[in-house]
Amino acid sequence: MLGPVILAASRSDRMRRLISAAPVTKQVVDRFIPGETVADIVPIIEDLTAKGLELTMDVVGEDITTPEQATAARDAYLALIDHLKGLELGEKVEMSVKLSMFGQALDGGHELALANVRPVVEAAAAIGTTVTLDAEDHTTLDSMFAIHEELRKDFPQTGCVIQAYLFRTEADARRLAESGSRVRLVKGAYKEPAEVAYQQKHEIDKAYVRILRILMEGEGYPMIGSHDPRLIAIAQELAHKAGRKLDEYEFQMLYGIRGEEHLRLAAEGHRMRVYTAYGTDWYGYFMRRLAEKPANLRFFLRSMVSKG
Repeated sequence: MLGPVILAASRSDRMRRLISAAPVTKQVVDRFIPGETVADIVPIIEDLTAKGLELTMDVVGEDITTPEQATAARDAYLALIDHLKGLELGEKVEMSVKLSMFGQALDGGHELALANVRPVVEAAAAIGTTVTLDAEDHTTLDSMFAIHEELRKDFPQTGCVIQAYLFRTEADARRLAESGSRVRLVKGAYKEPAEVAYQQKHEIDKAYVRILRILMEGEGYPMIGSHDPRLIAIAQELAHKAGRKLDEYEFQMLYGIRGEEHLRLAAEGHRMRVYTAYGTDWYGYFMRRLAEKPANLRFFLRSMVSKG
């Protein structure tokens, strides 16, 4: 399987330099990351929302090694929120954050990440939107869930992400599927050991459906993070069986992947949110997109061959 190999490459400085230097890389990266600055991304926000889509914005960057970098990440999100305030789009544009960007892996990282993310959540609430805490590798999740619980005391709309490939996730879903919760379910995009995670696609898909059923039958707000046509159809069926209205759940897909499907779902009346990343520290995000889906890797390799 190429996925684990690509994920290993995402942590390699040598591969980072090699891929970053390839002439074709930028045009391929632009497929998934349509800008480096807030100014770059505002036209994208305006275009997608005009088409009936919603967004969740991610400022890319995870390799935080100092408290100063964590503070800079916080400030980047605050600058984004300041721009969103002027657009007056409310909950149509929310934010996704990785706590690693806010210093979670540093000494005293749990407290540091909470201190850095809280102003972002507060500022988002002030303009009528919210923040979802992205899930990272399994060693970070207890801290992420604890921060999520703490933030929800004052900002109950704060969302979180759970990953179907982890054995623990069914129990997490049962705990989280409460009134007022917002939970995004994804398959998972980190290299996890067999002791904690399913390794085969069919196992992950089955787990995804089991967990999605828990969320749909619960009292929270499920967010279906998938591009898989079969899982999307199953989600619609489960929502119907659970008696959910179209505004009681939503689909989420990545910018640059299955754009026509985004528009189709929105045209059918579904809430369709596009996960849109921007920034200069794109390497880790880009490599996980390649690892998640063979078609993404084929697209990149074809581009390198045709432009090489």
